[in-house]
Amino acid sequence: MFGTRVEISIHGENRSRSEIAANSVLQRFDALHRKLHAWQPSELERLNAAFANGSKEAAVDPELLRILEETKSLSLQSSELFNPAIGNLIRLWGFHGDGAPGTVPDKAEIDRLVAARPSMQDIHIEHARVWSDNPAVRIDLGGYAKGYALDLAVLILRQHGIRNALVNIGGNVIALGKHGDRAWKVGIQHPRRAGVIATLDLRDGEAIGTSGDYQRYFEADGKRYCHLIDPRTGWPARGMQSVTLLVSGHGAGVKSDVLTKPLFLGDTSKLTGLMKHLRLNELLVIDANGKVLTSDAMLKRLQWREAGQSYHLLQHPAVR
Repeated sequence: MFGTRVEISIHGENRSRSEIAANSVLQRFDALHRKLHAWQPSELERLNAAFANGSKEAAVDPELLRILEETKSLSLQSSELFNPAIGNLIRLWGFHGDGAPGTVPDKAEIDRLVAARPSMQDIHIEHARVWSDNPAVRIDLGGYAKGYALDLAVLILRQHGIRNALVNIGGNVIALGKHGDRAWKVGIQHPRRAGVIATLDLRDGEAIGTSGDYQRYFEADGKRYCHLIDPRTGWPARGMQSVTLLVSGHGAGVKSDVLTKPLFLGDTSKLTGLMKHLRLNELLVIDANGKVLTSDAMLKRLQWREAGQSYHLLQHPAVR
Protein backbone atom coordinates (compact mmCIF):
# COMPACT_ATOMS: atom_id res chain seq x y z
CA MET A 1 0.00 0.00 0.00
CA PHE A 2 0.98 3.66 -0.55
CA GLY A 3 3.05 2.39 -3.46
CA THR A 4 5.38 0.41 -1.23
CA ARG A 5 5.72 -2.56 1.11
CA VAL A 6 4.16 -2.48 4.59
CA GLU A 7 5.53 -4.59 7.46
CA ILE A 8 4.19 -4.89 11.02
CA SER A 9 6.29 -6.70 13.62
CA ILE A 10 4.73 -7.45 17.02
CA HIS A 11 6.70 -8.85 19.94
CA GLY A 12 5.59 -10.52 23.17
CA GLU A 13 1.91 -11.11 22.30
CA ASN A 14 0.01 -14.26 21.40
CA ARG A 15 -0.61 -14.93 17.73
CA SER A 16 -4.37 -14.38 17.84
CA ARG A 17 -4.18 -10.92 19.40
CA SER A 18 -1.29 -9.97 17.14
CA GLU A 19 -3.15 -10.99 13.98
CA ILE A 20 -6.31 -9.13 14.98
CA ALA A 21 -4.34 -5.98 15.75
CA ALA A 22 -2.22 -6.17 12.58
CA ASN A 23 -5.28 -6.80 10.41
CA SER A 24 -7.00 -3.76 11.93
CA VAL A 25 -4.00 -1.64 11.00
CA LEU A 26 -3.87 -3.01 7.45
CA GLN A 27 -7.60 -2.49 6.91
CA ARG A 28 -7.24 1.13 8.01
CA PHE A 29 -4.23 1.55 5.72
CA ASP A 30 -6.22 0.14 2.79
CA ALA A 31 -9.07 2.58 3.38
CA LEU A 32 -6.63 5.50 3.65
CA HIS A 33 -4.77 4.39 0.52
CA ARG A 34 -8.02 4.38 -1.45
CA LYS A 35 -9.06 7.77 -0.05
CA LEU A 36 -5.76 9.52 -0.83
CA HIS A 37 -4.86 7.82 -4.11
CA ALA A 38 -3.28 10.39 -6.41
CA TRP A 39 -4.12 8.87 -9.81
CA GLN A 40 -7.06 6.50 -9.37
CA PRO A 41 -10.65 7.36 -8.37
CA SER A 42 -10.55 8.57 -4.77
CA GLU A 43 -11.86 11.35 -2.57
CA LEU A 44 -8.63 13.25 -3.15
CA GLU A 45 -8.97 12.92 -6.92
CA ARG A 46 -12.54 14.22 -6.77
CA LEU A 47 -11.24 17.26 -4.91
CA ASN A 48 -8.46 17.77 -7.46
CA ALA A 49 -11.02 17.61 -10.28
CA ALA A 50 -13.07 20.30 -8.55
CA PHE A 51 -9.98 22.52 -8.30
CA ALA A 52 -9.11 22.00 -11.97
CA ASN A 53 -12.67 22.76 -13.08
CA GLY A 54 -12.78 25.98 -11.08
CA SER A 55 -15.61 24.74 -8.88
CA LYS A 56 -16.27 27.19 -6.10
CA GLU A 57 -16.55 24.62 -3.33
CA ALA A 58 -16.31 20.89 -2.74
CA ALA A 59 -17.54 18.88 0.24
CA VAL A 60 -14.80 16.94 2.04
CA ASP A 61 -15.01 14.43 4.89
CA PRO A 62 -13.61 15.32 8.35
CA GLU A 63 -10.43 13.25 8.01
CA LEU A 64 -9.42 14.79 4.70
CA LEU A 65 -10.19 18.23 6.12
CA ARG A 66 -7.78 17.59 9.00
CA ILE A 67 -5.14 16.34 6.57
CA LEU A 68 -5.49 19.45 4.39
CA GLU A 69 -5.21 21.72 7.42
CA GLU A 70 -2.09 19.91 8.66
CA THR A 71 -0.38 19.85 5.29
CA LYS A 72 -1.12 23.56 4.80
CA SER A 73 0.58 24.28 8.12
CA LEU A 74 3.55 22.00 7.40
CA SER A 75 4.02 23.53 3.96
CA LEU A 76 4.15 27.00 5.47
CA GLN A 77 6.56 25.81 8.16
CA SER A 78 8.92 24.48 5.49
CA SER A 79 8.82 27.68 3.42
CA GLU A 80 6.85 25.61 0.89
CA LEU A 81 9.70 23.26 0.09
CA PHE A 82 7.19 20.64 1.19
CA ASN A 83 4.42 21.45 -1.27
CA PRO A 84 1.76 18.80 -1.93
CA ALA A 85 0.03 21.20 -4.35
CA ILE A 86 2.50 20.40 -7.19
CA GLY A 87 0.70 17.22 -8.27
CA ASN A 88 0.62 18.41 -11.89
CA LEU A 89 4.42 18.60 -11.92
CA ILE A 90 4.67 15.13 -10.40
CA ARG A 91 2.28 13.85 -13.07
CA LEU A 92 4.22 15.61 -15.85
CA TRP A 93 7.40 13.84 -14.77
CA GLY A 94 5.55 10.50 -14.66
CA PHE A 95 6.06 9.89 -10.95
CA HIS A 96 2.35 9.79 -10.13
CA GLY A 97 1.78 6.22 -11.35
CA ASP A 98 2.95 2.72 -10.57
CA GLY A 99 5.08 2.42 -13.68
CA ALA A 100 8.61 3.70 -14.17
CA PRO A 101 8.90 7.00 -16.08
CA GLY A 102 11.74 7.32 -18.54
CA THR A 103 11.67 10.63 -20.39
CA VAL A 104 12.41 14.22 -19.45
CA PRO A 105 9.36 16.46 -20.01
CA ASP A 106 9.34 19.50 -22.26
CA LYS A 107 11.05 22.40 -20.48
CA ALA A 108 8.40 24.87 -21.60
CA GLU A 109 5.70 22.77 -19.94
CA ILE A 110 7.74 22.53 -16.73
CA ASP A 111 8.20 26.30 -16.74
CA ARG A 112 4.48 26.85 -17.34
CA LEU A 113 3.51 24.75 -14.33
CA VAL A 114 6.10 26.43 -12.10
CA ALA A 115 4.91 29.87 -13.23
CA ALA A 116 1.37 28.95 -12.12
CA ARG A 117 2.78 28.81 -8.55
CA PRO A 118 0.48 26.14 -7.09
CA SER A 119 0.55 26.35 -3.30
CA MET A 120 -1.23 24.82 -0.34
CA GLN A 121 -1.96 28.41 0.68
CA ASP A 122 -4.24 28.67 -2.38
CA ILE A 123 -6.58 26.23 -0.63
CA HIS A 124 -9.32 27.56 1.62
CA ILE A 125 -11.25 25.56 4.19
CA GLU A 126 -14.52 26.64 5.74
CA HIS A 127 -16.56 24.20 7.79
CA ALA A 128 -16.75 21.08 5.58
CA ARG A 129 -16.17 22.92 2.31
CA VAL A 130 -12.90 23.38 0.43
CA TRP A 131 -11.97 25.50 -2.57
CA SER A 132 -8.86 26.78 -4.34
CA ASP A 133 -8.02 30.19 -5.80
CA ASN A 134 -5.65 28.51 -8.23
CA PRO A 135 -6.82 25.91 -10.79
CA ALA A 136 -3.18 24.75 -11.13
CA VAL A 137 -3.34 23.22 -7.65
CA ARG A 138 -3.35 19.44 -7.72
CA ILE A 139 -2.73 17.75 -4.38
CA ASP A 140 -0.43 14.74 -4.17
CA LEU A 141 0.12 13.45 -0.63
CA GLY A 142 2.90 11.02 -1.48
CA GLY A 143 5.25 12.88 0.85
CA TYR A 144 2.83 12.76 3.78
CA ALA A 145 0.59 9.69 3.68
CA LYS A 146 3.15 7.16 4.92
CA GLY A 147 3.97 9.25 7.97
CA TYR A 148 0.30 9.87 8.71
CA ALA A 149 -0.32 6.12 8.44
CA LEU A 150 2.48 5.41 10.92
CA ASP A 151 0.81 7.61 13.52
CA LEU A 152 -2.53 5.89 12.87
CA ALA A 153 -0.89 2.50 13.32
CA VAL A 154 0.41 3.47 16.76
CA LEU A 155 -3.08 4.49 17.88
CA ILE A 156 -4.70 1.32 16.56
CA LEU A 157 -2.09 -1.01 18.02
CA ARG A 158 -2.37 0.64 21.42
CA GLN A 159 -6.17 0.36 21.27
CA HIS A 160 -5.66 -3.40 20.84
CA GLY A 161 -3.38 -3.54 23.86
CA ILE A 162 -0.20 -4.04 21.84
CA ARG A 163 2.77 -2.62 23.75
CA ASN A 164 5.73 -3.69 21.60
CA ALA A 165 5.70 -3.32 17.82
CA LEU A 166 7.56 -1.94 14.82
CA VAL A 167 5.73 -0.59 11.76
CA ASN A 168 7.66 -0.10 8.52
CA ILE A 169 6.12 1.58 5.48
CA GLY A 170 8.72 1.64 2.74
CA GLY A 171 11.54 2.73 5.05
CA ASN A 172 9.48 5.06 7.21
CA VAL A 173 9.49 3.28 10.57
CA ILE A 174 7.96 3.87 14.00
CA ALA A 175 8.54 1.93 17.22
CA LEU A 176 6.35 0.97 20.14
CA GLY A 177 8.03 -0.34 23.25
CA LYS A 178 10.91 -2.77 22.84
CA HIS A 179 11.89 -6.05 21.22
CA GLY A 180 12.12 -8.16 24.36
CA ASP A 181 14.96 -6.90 26.53
CA ARG A 182 16.42 -4.63 23.84
CA ALA A 183 15.35 -1.73 21.66
CA TRP A 184 14.14 -2.27 18.10
CA LYS A 185 17.12 -2.14 15.72
CA VAL A 186 16.68 -0.58 12.28
CA GLY A 187 19.02 -0.08 9.35
CA ILE A 188 19.59 2.97 7.15
CA GLN A 189 19.87 2.00 3.50
CA HIS A 190 23.03 3.00 1.65
CA PRO A 191 21.86 4.98 -1.42
CA ARG A 192 24.46 3.56 -3.80
CA ARG A 193 25.31 0.10 -2.45
CA ALA A 194 23.39 -2.96 -1.36
CA GLY A 195 22.79 -3.07 2.36
CA VAL A 196 22.88 -0.47 5.09
CA ILE A 197 25.34 2.29 5.87
CA ALA A 198 24.46 2.19 9.59
CA THR A 199 22.01 0.85 12.15
CA LEU A 200 20.52 2.38 15.27
CA ASP A 201 18.27 1.44 18.17
CA LEU A 202 14.80 2.89 17.76
CA ARG A 203 13.19 3.71 21.08
CA ASP A 204 9.55 3.76 22.12
CA GLY A 205 7.69 6.51 20.26
CA GLU A 206 10.53 7.33 17.90
CA ALA A 207 10.19 7.39 14.12
CA ILE A 208 12.80 7.40 11.40
CA GLY A 209 12.30 8.43 7.79
CA THR A 210 14.49 8.66 4.70
CA SER A 211 14.07 10.56 1.46
CA GLY A 212 16.39 9.33 -1.26
CA ASP A 213 17.06 9.41 -4.99
CA TYR A 214 17.56 5.64 -5.25
CA GLN A 215 14.06 4.12 -5.10
CA ARG A 216 11.96 5.98 -7.68
CA TYR A 217 14.06 7.44 -10.46
CA PHE A 218 15.04 7.07 -14.09
CA GLU A 219 18.18 7.86 -16.05
CA ALA A 220 18.38 9.80 -19.29
CA ASP A 221 21.51 10.95 -21.11
CA GLY A 222 23.63 9.84 -18.17
CA LYS A 223 21.68 11.86 -15.59
CA ARG A 224 19.57 10.56 -12.72
CA TYR A 225 16.11 12.05 -12.24
CA CYS A 226 14.43 11.16 -8.94
CA HIS A 227 10.82 11.55 -7.82
CA LEU A 228 11.54 14.40 -5.39
CA ILE A 229 10.58 17.51 -7.36
CA ASP A 230 11.77 20.95 -6.29
CA PRO A 231 8.66 23.17 -6.45
CA ARG A 232 10.84 26.24 -7.07
CA THR A 233 12.28 24.88 -10.33
CA GLY A 234 9.97 22.05 -11.37
CA TRP A 235 12.98 19.74 -11.73
CA PRO A 236 14.02 16.73 -9.62
CA ALA A 237 16.39 17.66 -6.82
CA ARG A 238 20.02 16.70 -7.46
CA GLY A 239 21.89 17.92 -4.39
CA MET A 240 21.44 14.83 -2.23
CA GLN A 241 21.50 11.06 -2.41
CA SER A 242 19.61 10.55 0.85
CA VAL A 243 18.41 12.36 3.96
CA THR A 244 17.50 10.42 7.11
CA LEU A 245 15.73 12.01 10.05
CA LEU A 246 15.07 10.67 13.56
CA VAL A 247 12.21 12.27 15.52
CA SER A 248 10.00 11.57 18.53
CA GLY A 249 6.92 12.93 20.26
CA HIS A 250 3.44 13.73 19.01
CA GLY A 251 3.10 13.25 15.25
CA ALA A 252 6.50 11.58 14.96
CA GLY A 253 5.35 9.58 11.94
CA VAL A 254 4.24 12.63 9.99
CA LYS A 255 7.38 14.57 10.89
CA SER A 256 9.63 11.68 9.85
CA ASP A 257 8.01 11.65 6.41
CA VAL A 258 7.35 15.32 5.69
CA LEU A 259 10.41 17.05 7.11
CA THR A 260 12.93 15.03 5.12
CA LYS A 261 11.61 16.78 1.98
CA PRO A 262 12.75 20.37 2.69
CA LEU A 263 16.07 18.98 3.91
CA PHE A 264 16.52 16.94 0.72
CA LEU A 265 15.71 19.97 -1.44
CA GLY A 266 17.90 22.33 0.57
CA ASP A 267 21.54 23.30 0.24
CA THR A 268 24.04 21.34 2.35
CA SER A 269 25.63 24.61 3.46
CA LYS A 270 22.30 25.65 4.97
CA LEU A 271 21.38 22.38 6.66
CA THR A 272 22.14 23.49 10.20
CA GLY A 273 20.02 26.61 9.78
CA LEU A 274 17.16 24.59 8.32
CA MET A 275 17.43 22.04 11.14
CA LYS A 276 17.16 24.85 13.68
CA HIS A 277 14.17 26.35 11.86
CA LEU A 278 12.41 22.95 11.79
CA ARG A 279 13.49 22.16 15.39
CA LEU A 280 15.34 18.99 14.45
CA ASN A 281 18.39 17.46 16.07
CA GLU A 282 19.12 14.01 14.61
CA LEU A 283 20.01 13.97 10.94
CA LEU A 284 22.14 11.87 8.57
CA VAL A 285 22.78 13.16 5.04
CA ILE A 286 24.62 11.74 2.04
CA ASP A 287 25.12 14.48 -0.54
CA ALA A 288 25.28 14.17 -4.31
CA ASN A 289 29.02 13.42 -4.17
CA GLY A 290 28.63 10.69 -1.57
CA LYS A 291 29.91 12.78 1.33
CA VAL A 292 28.38 11.67 4.65
CA LEU A 293 27.22 14.43 6.99
CA THR A 294 25.71 13.88 10.41
CA SER A 295 24.59 15.95 13.35
CA ASP A 296 26.33 15.27 16.62
CA ALA A 297 23.08 14.03 18.17
CA MET A 298 22.59 11.51 15.35
CA LEU A 299 26.22 10.40 15.46
CA LYS A 300 25.74 9.29 19.05
CA ARG A 301 22.94 6.97 17.92
CA LEU A 302 24.59 5.39 14.87
CA GLN A 303 26.46 2.11 14.60
CA TRP A 304 28.36 2.26 11.30
CA ARG A 305 28.33 -0.88 9.19
CA GLU A 306 31.97 -0.38 8.22
CA ALA A 307 34.63 0.45 10.75
CA GLY A 308 36.35 3.72 10.01
CA GLN A 309 33.39 5.20 8.10
CA SER A 310 34.32 8.78 7.19
CA TYR A 311 31.87 11.57 7.93
CA HIS A 312 31.60 15.29 8.49
CA LEU A 313 29.89 16.76 11.51
CA LEU A 314 27.33 19.31 10.39
CA GLN A 315 28.50 21.73 13.08
CA HIS A 316 32.20 21.10 12.39
CA PRO A 317 33.57 20.55 8.85
CA ALA A 318 36.57 18.43 9.81
CA VAL A 319 36.39 14.79 8.66
CA ARG A 320 36.42 12.22 11.45
